[in-house]
Amino acid sequence: MPDLLDPDPYTMWRHALAGADRVFASPPALDRPVDGCTYCTPEPELRLLGGDPAAVPEDLLGHFMREVAGHWETDQYSVLWRRLMPRALRHWGPKGEGAADPSEQLAHLGPHGARLMDWPAPERAAVEQASRALLAIALVDGRPPADTIELLQGIAEATGGMEPWLRHIAGLAGPEADAGLVRLALDWATGLLWKEHLFAWWYDGDPQQIATWLTTQRARIAAFATRHPRCKTAADALIAIDHFEAGDHSPWLYPAANKFLTPAPGAD
Repeated sequence: MPDLLDPDPYTMWRHALAGADRVFASPPALDRPVDGCTYCTPEPELRLLGGDPAAVPEDLLGHFMREVAGHWETDQYSVLWRRLMPRALRHWGPKGEGAADPSEQLAHLGPHGARLMDWPAPERAAVEQASRALLAIALVDGRPPADTIELLQGIAEATGGMEPWLRHIAGLAGPEADAGLVRLALDWATGLLWKEHLFAWWYDGDPQQIATWLTTQRARIAAFATRHPRCKTAADALIAIDHFEAGDHSPWLYPAANKFLTPAPGAD
């Protein structure tokens, strides 16, 4: 069933935070003082990380989330994330200090880091619900599609794949979600035509999965184009999808320095 924008994404976000606060209200205890790379994280800060999660300063929280998993004891890393998760979500959310691009920090929850998918089911579900809200906000708030794709990469790395999140995007309804999906479709469809790598750093992504998903969204994009006949983004997205479905080359020159799509010489 579609994730209708009623409540809207920001209400979804507030509900997700409330759920995370409940689930993580009694965080797991550490069995010993926090151990980590003291070259990067001095002993006093390690002690703060092992104390009350609410008392961890915002700059130290950001430092912990940015540091690679190898700078922490393996058995403590997941526990630290679970203790700090409600704080981390607020850091990533609207107006949070890490809201600009939380993708690499989210990726630290993946199988080579905090192993989110091994957490207790209620905790995992709370993080996934917050991720759904973050992705919904990214789709509707007008940010460049590349930023939404970055967020998708981080969530996919954390949760083990892209497919559920593509379904989530397809299920979001409303005019803002339609417009966001059209922007995303054009970015991906032109990337497929130009044979670009569709993900900046997530190498587990399958371009064919994106191509298949785009074809399932063609009718929605066409309906948007009909409602907005002067929208070049929607018109170009349909052209791009038609060309890669037909196995044709791009009708546009590769925009090495161009801001807008320009027909290639001889293109229809």
